[in-house]
Amino acid sequence: MDNNNLEYLINPLSPIDATAMIKACRFLEKAEITACDLLARGSNRVFVVKLIQENIIVKAIYKPRRGETPLYDFPDGSLYKREYAAFLVSQALEWFIVPPTVIRDGLWGVGSVQWFVNSNNRVIFKPKTEVDLFKLKQVAAFDYVVNNADRKLGHFLEGQDGRLWVVDHGLTFNAIPKLRTVLWDFAGQPIPEKIVSDITALLKKLERENPLRNALLHLLEEREVEALESRIYRVIESPVFIHPQSRWSVPWPWI
Repeated sequence: MDNNNLEYLINPLSPIDATAMIKACRFLEKAEITACDLLARGSNRVFVVKLIQENIIVKAIYKPRRGETPLYDFPDGSLYKREYAAFLVSQALEWFIVPPTVIRDGLWGVGSVQWFVNSNNRVIFKPKTEVDLFKLKQVAAFDYVVNNADRKLGHFLEGQDGRLWVVDHGLTFNAIPKLRTVLWDFAGQPIPEKIVSDITALLKKLERENPLRNALLHLLEEREVEALESRIYRVIESPVFIHPQSRWSVPWPWI
């Protein structure tokens, strides 16, 4: 593998686009896992793994199906698929806010493997520029579209190059409304036209027999994909950030 094909992997200042993300995913899929260390927190088993291919070493987050704690409101053994489904939606929107993610086998069996973000800052919640503010609005819209039931402060990561990434999307795409987030700052405000335009384009990519829809149907239940489409329609018809529905709309702890 030519190092020039891994510019995204070794140069964090290179542009983020679909091609760069695909290259990163191919590396995650094909590289050998040489270390697997358990993170000592969380209700599910999550590992930091080291991948190596042709002298390039990369860290990633590995969430195996076997390590998932059963939940009453999500199908057993489905959280790793939801991690990947969230990545596919981020890609289809061309927002590139979810780190490269794949499904593959590891030392604990099949699971999601996601690019490890070397972060200077665990929490990005005070925008310094209009670009920062727009990115947070993208995340708020993204969480509504994917029905994120667990958006905490610790899920916002600032890369060493200043890019904003969001992680931990196992509790997404439920057919029942479950939006639970710390990011309610924009409630009642209009959703920016560019974000609405991107979400409208996403709907076209979800037309029946479309590759994106078929991919999601392999990861989620059919009713969950239909609920995704319904949320997209609501954004298009009423482009306003929604308000919290109850005290359960805010996660605890926040971090």
